[in-house]
Amino acid sequence: MIGVIEFITLLCGIVVSFFSEDLFDIWNDENGLVNWPTALTKDVLPVPCHSHNDYTRPMPLVSALKAGCVGVEADVWLIDEELYIAHTRPKVTHGRTLGSLYVNPLMSLLEERNSAINQTLHGVFETDPDQNLVLLIDFKTNGADTLPYVISHLSPLRDRGYLTHWNGAKVVNRPITVVATGSAPFELLTANSTYRDIFYDAPLELMEDGEPKPVQRARSARRKEEGQGSSGTPSAVHLGTYNPSNSYYASGSYDRSIRFPWKFYITSNQLNRIRAQINEAHRRGLKVRYWSTPSWPRNLRNHIWSVLVREGADLLNVDDLESAIKGHWWSNNEGR
Repeated sequence: MIGVIEFITLLCGIVVSFFSEDLFDIWNDENGLVNWPTALTKDVLPVPCHSHNDYTRPMPLVSALKAGCVGVEADVWLIDEELYIAHTRPKVTHGRTLGSLYVNPLMSLLEERNSAINQTLHGVFETDPDQNLVLLIDFKTNGADTLPYVISHLSPLRDRGYLTHWNGAKVVNRPITVVATGSAPFELLTANSTYRDIFYDAPLELMEDGEPKPVQRARSARRKEEGQGSSGTPSAVHLGTYNPSNSYYASGSYDRSIRFPWKFYITSNQLNRIRAQINEAHRRGLKVRYWSTPSWPRNLRNHIWSVLVREGADLLNVDDLESAIKGHWWSNNEGR
């Protein structure tokens, strides 16, 4: 009997150590909002990492915030007037929605952080109240159809003044910055010239030479499949097409635009291309994010991360949160 009790105790210890303690501190209230432990980000320092496919983690949003990531990604599918979160259509699951996984938890956390009256709005990180969090929404269904529902679902955050927005004259920074990618329609997002609170994920590869260039429509289908669409984009991209009034990120596929470093180091030609893209994006006032960077072998991944941060990339697009936050890739990249 003693042996059985010891075995059960050991098993319980393994289960508790396997799951984050936050799993036991978060629950849904009667209104469907998530109640968060007040100490969730108490000692967390924000780091420039983007939680790629964040919704696939055991604890969406929670894991990213505990790691200090300043960006999270949610793929949305418009089905029967609801926005479901999933990587592919067959993985859509009842209850996993933009509201339940992101909007409601963020509302709960921000309301707790901003409970005092007449105070400056604080962001999700207690150690850095001015640091905003980017919610990257990847439109997986038709952009024109999906956009009105995204706008509607963001209403709780908008109504409380938590969304970064363009007021017709300047960008007003707030705790949450929403960025649209995938099949998001650029021309519809920018139709309102006096107010916008959903910014575009501009195509980094089109900025490399800094000159006007045509959008290659033949590649739009492939770009959509890889996570960044060209739906509703103008026929030609000029220096002023993408700017802080309508865009936040300038993102690109590392694998497609820079190519895999088969020599297992970044060549001079690849480095020149990285520099050209980053410089042109920064000239437009946008933050650079590369996705589809090699994840294996780890030494190569670390080499690429180090070069990207050194050259001015603003965020690391990561799957391995632990490695990203322990590497201190940003330590020599002051001001980012």
